[in-house]
Parts: sequence; structure tokens; C-alpha cells
Amino acid sequence: MPKAYWIVRVSVRQPERYPDYLAAARPAFEKFGARFIVRGGPFELMEGQARERNVVVEFADRETAMACYRSAEYQEAKAIRQQCAEADFIIVEGA
Repeated sequence: MPKAYWIVRVSVRQPERYPDYLAAARPAFEKFGARFIVRGGPFELMEGQARERNVVVEFADRETAMACYRSAEYQEAKAIRQQCAEADFIIVEGA
């Protein structure tokens, strides 16, 4: 079964509150075995549009990635994120 990934592009509007989201999301990440491949870092836009922060999170499979996103733990964190940031968020299976 192929691994699956969260690919998230984020524009943080309230940087002082973003750590609250990260702290709230930690239990979901731990519960579902999330492994951060990319977490911010410098980048160069080659085509299209970008946001300030790029994140790639690896999960064992698509079912696990979806379960993490839909979990009560992550939904609580998501509510915080949506108050302090805008995001483009997809879940995709690996090759």
C-alpha cells in the first residue's frame, strides 16, 4: 500500500497564534504516526502562486492520512489554524 502525504501551503496571518495550532495538532500527529518531510524552509517559486510556508507530512497510507485529518484531535487544531492562517491543503497518495 503506498504512503500518503498531506501537502499544505500556508499563509500565516497571526504569527503569534500559530504556535497554538502546532501545539494543539501534536496529539493527532503522534497518534497517527505523522512524519514531517518538509516543514517551512526557504523555497523558490518556479511557476504559479506560492504561500509563505510549505509543509509535507508523510503517513503510512491514505486511510491513516485521512483519519488523522478527520480526527477530533486534528479538528480542534484546525479550528485554531483557520483563525490565524489561510491554507491550501491536499491529501495525496505516493507513487
